[in-house]
Amino acid sequence: MNIQFGRSKVVRRAYGIDEIALVPGGRTVDPEITDTSWCLGGIELEIPIIASAMDGVVDVQMAVALSKLGALGVLNLEGVQTRYEDTKAVLNRISSIGKDEFVPLMQEIYSHPIKEELIKKRIREIKEQGGIASVSCTPAGAIRYSNVIAEAGADLFFVQATVVSTEHIGPSGREILDLKKLCTDIGIPVVIGNCVTYDVAIELMRAGAVGIMVGIGPGAACTSRGVLGVGIPQATAVSDCMAAREDYEKESGRYVPVIADGGIVTGGDICKCIACGADAVMIGSPIARADEAPGKGFHWGMATPSPVLPRGTRINVGSTGSLERILRGPAQLDDGTHNLLGALKTSMGTLGARTIREMQEVEVVIAPSLLTEGKVYQKAQHLGMCK
Repeated sequence: MNIQFGRSKVVRRAYGIDEIALVPGGRTVDPEITDTSWCLGGIELEIPIIASAMDGVVDVQMAVALSKLGALGVLNLEGVQTRYEDTKAVLNRISSIGKDEFVPLMQEIYSHPIKEELIKKRIREIKEQGGIASVSCTPAGAIRYSNVIAEAGADLFFVQATVVSTEHIGPSGREILDLKKLCTDIGIPVVIGNCVTYDVAIELMRAGAVGIMVGIGPGAACTSRGVLGVGIPQATAVSDCMAAREDYEKESGRYVPVIADGGIVTGGDICKCIACGADAVMIGSPIARADEAPGKGFHWGMATPSPVLPRGTRINVGSTGSLERILRGPAQLDDGTHNLLGALKTSMGTLGARTIREMQEVEVVIAPSLLTEGKVYQKAQHLGMCK
């Protein structure tokens, strides 16, 4: 629906995850027989959840643990894991510093040079322990380290930035990443993001991406929307990029998964993103709450270490249970942040969806009162959905 914004501009209404609800259909399905599996770059995964490539979320051990539980963890190759041989002391400093000292500390820590030998070592450590070696770089990092990543034998390569597109205008004389050439030449499946529009999504698919990440600014530790004023609410962004996926499949015969990235905290958020058209979700803060997370209960964004304009902050998410409890249960909390797989399977059963593809077809309604209607006691007592 277009809205007359002023004399010279017509705008479109966009919706966030909290503004929508899913509608039960004419049948239900036993949650035990629902199938949540999906495929990314030829790798079959049981749980459509990816842990974000953030230093407080994924290290080598978390990447291995996530793989063994049926999910996926992405290691940030431009973070502390590739700048420092021993990361424990560094991570302890980040988790113990006061909030006013946080930004200068991060600028100091992330000014330490990246070591190519550590890139190779971290990839090797994940693979040697039976994990899926999924790694991430910015476009600038992809230019510098793609050959090293390929030689090390990574299984998946995520190219991530606040905004990624196939057309980038840069300063004269500076090398620009050719995404199509990267996808063709590197010999590893490449996932690209982030984007929020139909046009960019379909161009990234045409460039050869095996998956695209959708979302700008909704992340718990991200402040891009406030600092830059850029972004589209996640429900609309995912739906627009899903349309690109469907059209591209008709055009090419190739199916490219859409990964909703950011603003996803509870099982209900995951269910709604998939109903909007996502094949999987990328989450940071819910995994940062695991006992095993390297951030020790703290979470910070990938853009935070910028030397000139930090676009993120460090948040205290606490530690609420084991990684297995968060992903597979049993739930120990009543706020929807434990047993995320169980929540998805139960929602699918309630909606009559046996597969992820069927879940993408359920009815969605605009429901701004979904999270508040009838919740007087939860709100007053800070329970469940009103914590």
